[in-house]
Parts: sequence; structure tokens; C-alpha cells
Amino acid sequence: MAAAQGVTRRSAILGLTGAAVMTSRGSAATAAAAWPVARPEDGGFAPDLLDKLDAGIRSGLLGGLHAVLVTRNDRLVLERYCQGADQDWGRPLGTVAFDPDTLHDLRSVTKSIVGLLYGIALDRHLVPPPEAPLLAQFPQYADLIADPARAALTVENALTMTMGFSWDEQRPYSDPANSEIAMETAPDRYRYILEQPIVAPAGKRWIYSGGAVALLGALIARGAKSKLQAFAQQALFAPLGIEAFEWAEGEDGVASAASGLRLRPRDLLRIGALVLANGQWDGQQIVSRAWLETSFKPVIATSGGNLGGIDYGRLWYLGEGAAPAFAGPRRWVGAFGNGGQRLWLMPDAGLAVIILCGNYNAPDQSATPIRIWREIVLANLLRV
Repeated sequence: MAAAQGVTRRSAILGLTGAAVMTSRGSAATAAAAWPVARPEDGGFAPDLLDKLDAGIRSGLLGGLHAVLVTRNDRLVLERYCQGADQDWGRPLGTVAFDPDTLHDLRSVTKSIVGLLYGIALDRHLVPPPEAPLLAQFPQYADLIADPARAALTVENALTMTMGFSWDEQRPYSDPANSEIAMETAPDRYRYILEQPIVAPAGKRWIYSGGAVALLGALIARGAKSKLQAFAQQALFAPLGIEAFEWAEGEDGVASAASGLRLRPRDLLRIGALVLANGQWDGQQIVSRAWLETSFKPVIATSGGNLGGIDYGRLWYLGEGAAPAFAGPRRWVGAFGNGGQRLWLMPDAGLAVIILCGNYNAPDQSATPIRIWREIVLANLLRV
């Protein structure tokens, strides 16, 4: 894996330079392989599934769409690519014609993948268990550890975004006051995170925080004695046959655990398939089933959103969705990212959905993925 010069989000927004993107380039043939194709009706969907998606695109109701992929029981029943404006971690790329081999920003879908990596590292005894005290893992901040309220935090609080620290990512990522941007520009990103004012007791309130995931990324990298992206390549990507990816670094050489990963659409689908298979791939247990089961247990309600009723586990969103194929709602797990990036999984239905969009920082960025998920995918799932 070689380092190539790139531009980080803070470089693009604040005019800074000198960052790197860790890059691994694989063959195009790998992305095109591995997925048997089935007609929608053979996967239990309405036969005109693609026609309905195309009608939505023509209507303008699915603005900014770049790619949609749907699998049912490991068979690809829908794959659609579009053309549109895109970015690379804040750097404009112009108009891109997307296809199976185009890398795409995952933004905060990266967080859920880091959650998988933490589980793998834990099984290898490389990282502290969730019940371990969090600040004790950063002994260089003795002054912060001396605060009893901070000393009470655990790794689990970072995994579930319940640290109780003030953190504001509601501001646009073009705003230097956005907490993730401020973290990226801070002289010491980890001190910046851990010294934030406490606004809620640990474990009592969900506060969306890229900083929480940055701390977890640091623990993985330290335990693995490698950069986060190198561990990801060895422990997760290589076993799944993922050969091409990029992972943006800050100017301090630290990979953005919160939002920096770029993958090809079908490779993100591989990660979804791994989760649906309870952590197994090609006969090998990549992530322990126990870690996944615990990750998908609701811990705390999120602060709302267009889907409503969303809970949070360990770096995964949790909810329910209804489809004609089922008598009642079925649970889903999801990974969500800025601009409309989505990985939706419905285990009871054997369903995996990838949605990639370019609506970065837009107020209505959730509209396109929600419409596709509810009105195209679930509404047309007719048979078990």
C-alpha cells in the first residue's frame, strides 16, 4: 500500500496543504466478480423494480443519486449508476460518470466499518474491552484523567456515542466551528476531543461525535502497531477480496476514522454481505458473531431524523421497516454518511442496499436515500 498526495477535508475548506491519502488500487475485475445476478421477481421484488427507480430519477425526486445496489440472499437484483457532481473528502471532482469501479466517499459510513474493525481487534486482544476506562487509555492527559466525571467514561461510551461531551456537527463542514473540522485543525486531536465540556452524564445522552470514533481509531492503530488503514486492509479488506480503497489522512498522518474511507460500491456490498452472514466470509470468521449481535442491540435513542424511531448500538443505526412481503415491520441495521451515503441491511429479509449520492452538506440530503429505501426497495419487496 503506497501513499499518494491528496487533499484532506480541512485542506479543501481551510486552505491548508500537505495531507496524504492512503491508497490501495486493485484490479477492475475484482469489483465486477462475486455477485450472481437475478431478476427482481426471482428475488421476491416487483418485476418492474428498475423501471420504478428510473421513473423516480426522471421525476427529479431522487436528486444527486450516484449509485444504487440491491441484493437479496446474496443475489444482485438491482444495480444502477448515474452521473453527477462529486467530491473527494471535500475536494470537488467535477462531474463523474459512475460505474462499478469508481471509488466513492463513504463519509460517516466509515464509522460503522471502524466498529467492525474494533471488534476484530478485540478478538485479537489488541484493544481494551468496552468496559475499560476510556481516559486511562490516554495516560498522556493526566490532568483530564484527574477529573472524576471524565475518568468515569468507558470505551463503550465511545462506541455508542454516549460520552456526554459537547460536540457540534450540525454546522456545515465548511464551518471551522464544526467540531470535526476543529478536531482536524487542533494541534492535538485527542486532547481536543477529551477536554470538551461535559454536558451530560456518561451513557445518558446520544451526541453524534466523529471525535468518539477518532479515539477508537487511535486505540486500534496503537494495538495493531500500524496505521488504521493498514490494519483494515490486513484484517478486513483483504479477506473480503477488497483490493481498491482510499483512506484520507489529516496533516498529522492520522487516518480519519470518522469519515475518510472511499470504496467501490460492490466492495461496500461485500461488507454488507459479511454482516448478513454473521461475520463469516468464504468459510472464515472475520468478525465474531457475538460482536455483531452486541453491536446491533439498541443502547440509546438518537436525536431524531427523518426516519423517526432510530436507535443506536455500537456505531450502527437501528430501526424497523415495513414491506408487503412481511406481516409486520422487520428490523434493519444501517450505516449513514453525509451527502446521502447509506448501507442498509435487513437480516430477516436477507436484504442489503447500497445508496451513494452527492448531496454533501445539503439540508435535504436524506431525502433521496429515504425515498429509495422506503418507496422503491421496501415497497416493492412482495414475497418472502
